Amino acid sequence: MGKVRADAGPFARRPDNSAFKQQRLPAWSPSLTPYTVLPVFYFLALVCVLLGVWLLITVQNTHQLKIDYTDAGACVTCSEMRNDPTKVKMNCDCVINFNVPKTFQGDVFIYYGLINFHQNLRRYMKSRDDAQLVGRKNSLKSPSSYCEPFAYDENAVPIAPCGAVANSMFNDSFTLTYHPPAGAAVNVPLYRKGITWYTDKNVKFRNPSTNTTLQQAFQGTAQPLFWQKPVYELDLDHPNNNGFINDDLIVWMREAAFPNFKKLYGILNRAHTTFSYGMPEGNYSIAINYSILIGRKEVVLSTVSWFGGQNHFLPIAYLVSGGLIFIVAIVLTAVYVKVGRSGKNMEE
Repeated sequence: MGKVRADAGPFARRPDNSAFKQQRLPAWSPSLTPYTVLPVFYFLALVCVLLGVWLLITVQNTHQLKIDYTDAGACVTCSEMRNDPTKVKMNCDCVINFNVPKTFQGDVFIYYGLINFHQNLRRYMKSRDDAQLVGRKNSLKSPSSYCEPFAYDENAVPIAPCGAVANSMFNDSFTLTYHPPAGAAVNVPLYRKGITWYTDKNVKFRNPSTNTTLQQAFQGTAQPLFWQKPVYELDLDHPNNNGFINDDLIVWMREAAFPNFKKLYGILNRAHTTFSYGMPEGNYSIAINYSILIGRKEVVLSTVSWFGGQNHFLPIAYLVSGGLIFIVAIVLTAVYVKVGRSGKNMEE
């Protein structure tokens, strides 16, 4: 038999007679009058417009140049080769000439851009093994089932790194050359290391622990199907930039949210006297080692500010919002002048 409450009755569920439960706490209810609402509208419109103009000026002071090389110039041959399944792994190089119309002052960032490549698909994003990428040896030889069908090669050898994300890694390489009006051509020096997030480089990606060479640490594994070289030979010029801690691999493995995106490839090395103030205007060429065809591909040269790269969305959004708020304020003011606070002007 259940326990009977002592206070059972018609008022058993009545809240306590306290200020909180009976809603008698002190409160302030603003009085919304034209004299308080209209100034707020005009103030918000002014703030939005000023912010929009400030951000627009900041964006205008940055420079950006995009070079689409998918099937441009000599690269059209490489594009046709990549569309042929029998020639996918054949080496192909091409050169694209372009002009920088205005000097890019300060630090210049070089990106590779992809158009219509969807890294945000759920199955694509899950097709990776994070335990493998932090260097766990058991995951190195036994990839996660999420990596299928890119977990093992045709000989049942485990792939490292496994999954669709790593398999589709962007691995075109670029060599920029500056052609001054007088004198010999100058190679544009780039910083190719230090382009990753700190947490990615030092926490999320680690090589398997080994007392021997990195090649022996990955012994018994195969390279991804679309790769032209194994993971331990991604950067032959810098031995410490190979394996799972390769900067290019780490940058690629951070998936983009939109189908059109760009990822950092390098930063201009301004130690060279020719580029001490940035990238001078003039004629340039870019030698490209053309890899697999994944959407449209482009090289992006850009300077940045405290606001980031050249992006007009937020300044325009502030300007449009400020304009709309100002129009609403004008309409409310006109209604108030015409109708009046108590509506007596309607009698006319």
